[in-house]
Amino acid sequence: MSNLERDPGEILCGAADGGATESLAGREVPLGGPRAMRVSRTLPGVRRRMIGAWCFVDAYGPEVAAMRVPPHPHTGLQTVSWLLSGEVLHRDSLGSLQVVRPGQLNLMTAGRGISHSEESREELLHGVQLWVALPDGARGMEPRFEHHAELPRVSGPGFTATVIMGSFAGATSPATALTPLAGAEVAVSGTAELPLDPAFEHGLLLLDGEVEPLEPGPLLYLPPGRTGLSLNGDGRVLVIGGEPFAEEIVMWWNFVGRDHDEIVAFRKEWMEGDGFGAVEGFDGAPLPAPVLPGTRLRPRGRSR
Repeated sequence: MSNLERDPGEILCGAADGGATESLAGREVPLGGPRAMRVSRTLPGVRRRMIGAWCFVDAYGPEVAAMRVPPHPHTGLQTVSWLLSGEVLHRDSLGSLQVVRPGQLNLMTAGRGISHSEESREELLHGVQLWVALPDGARGMEPRFEHHAELPRVSGPGFTATVIMGSFAGATSPATALTPLAGAEVAVSGTAELPLDPAFEHGLLLLDGEVEPLEPGPLLYLPPGRTGLSLNGDGRVLVIGGEPFAEEIVMWWNFVGRDHDEIVAFRKEWMEGDGFGAVEGFDGAPLPAPVLPGTRLRPRGRSR
């Protein structure tokens, strides 16, 4: 999925960490056009930019809508598409053509650069789109796409989890993870005791139902050091986590880089070159890149 903001702000991320539990409120962002779907973006936020290598969390629906995201570029990140209802068609410049459905994973590793589109018919859509920042040693890799129709499931006291990325509760996803990660959809019934890796920081987002101590909308941030968390209720929760990302990064529009000059070069390549390839079969023009801000983009700490 693209960041479709026409005037995207500089998103500055890095290694500094405040260390406190936080409720990260989302902001509403339109997903393309005057009749756009609206998404709630909880990462990056005003105070906290990343959770592990997770650097972008958009939640949308449930809403009857048609998704239409024209071809757009990515660098230096992985896109993670996860649905609770509906179907979304992915196309990319590698020639991939893949529908993703609830319980399945579409994972695109942009590496040095890729372009893709996403679209659906008008139907009930509910899901999340996440980005994972690639470490410096992997961000120049060749792009790739993976579809995982079957993912591991694991149960514990009061919960059943589908492991999307990385490892959670003793199970490991087959999806490619290039930093230590956790990503899972957790179904809670009654009182649940979630095991957590104390080396990871974590974020929890209520997807549906009622689950204490979560509330609809915000992402609950948990700093490293926790070995577990008690939840109570009936609903589904997204759990993300990872080792605190040790590198400073600059996110702007759909690019993850390390400094201003890289972002300028990425934008120029998208607008004037052919390094991102072409998406075949989408009925429409690619997205033009927004205008860069008038000041230089600078990498800073990951939290204010």
